[in-house]
Amino acid sequence: MKYHVDGELVPAENATVSVEDRGFQYGDAAFETMRAYGGSIFEWSAHAERLAGSCETLGIDHGLSDAELRKRIRETLDANDLADAYVKLSISRGVQEGKLTPRPDADPTVVVIVKELPRGGVEGADVWDEPATVQTTKTRRIPDNALPAEAKTHNYLNGILARRELVEGADEALLRDAEGNVAEGAASNLFLVGEDGIHTPSLDGPVLPGITREVVIELADEAEIPVYTGSYAPDDVRNAEEAFLTNTTWELRPIESVDGIEIGGGPVTNLLSRLFDERVERRHYDGD
Repeated sequence: MKYHVDGELVPAENATVSVEDRGFQYGDAAFETMRAYGGSIFEWSAHAERLAGSCETLGIDHGLSDAELRKRIRETLDANDLADAYVKLSISRGVQEGKLTPRPDADPTVVVIVKELPRGGVEGADVWDEPATVQTTKTRRIPDNALPAEAKTHNYLNGILARRELVEGADEALLRDAEGNVAEGAASNLFLVGEDGIHTPSLDGPVLPGITREVVIELADEAEIPVYTGSYAPDDVRNAEEAFLTNTTWELRPIESVDGIEIGGGPVTNLLSRLFDERVERRHYDGD
């Protein structure tokens, strides 16, 4: 494998950054996890916009255009002969010796790594083996006024601590906000299905504005399925008719159970999954 580090393709075993890099020292970095289908990035514009917002929140002026970042991703995919892949683009503030307070003169570190994934779309295969088994955790989501949820940064300790609570058999943590309302998974957004339509926690709370989350809302609107955003208690999840998680890698993943209570997928989850696959097929594999 070859990765892209600061403008150069290097063998994966040589792809390193300085121990003084602020991304390593403090998590002072932004990133995007993306998925390549058929050789191109799904929803690239949305990912680029969110990355720019994260860098703006952190005050990292990396000086690279979206076109240059996309070029580095393209070069990394080509160097590894990958058409269908996981792609992670990270931008740190770089090396700055001394204090916690960052200096304005960033010398950013820019890294692209890729990993092979199955083909997506109608003819594709799911990345996950089984529906998700979810556990509500004691660890709460960091309040938005402490660490803005819309900034996707290298500081993932919140999710790591939540996942450390998982008992055997559970594979995703469900975090609540300070008021006890469900927010999101450790690395996923949450959707509930009821008789009146689908529901998802509002972005007014500490919820990452997921790219796949937004695509699912668009698909539901096109299918004339009502979409509601708001505040939901853990019991709302446990009592849902269907529930599923979304992220870039999983796409849509049904929830088998929450806290030992069976939920499962169903017709709405299956419909949205099919519509998602059809969008990928049309855009990336020239499918009808």
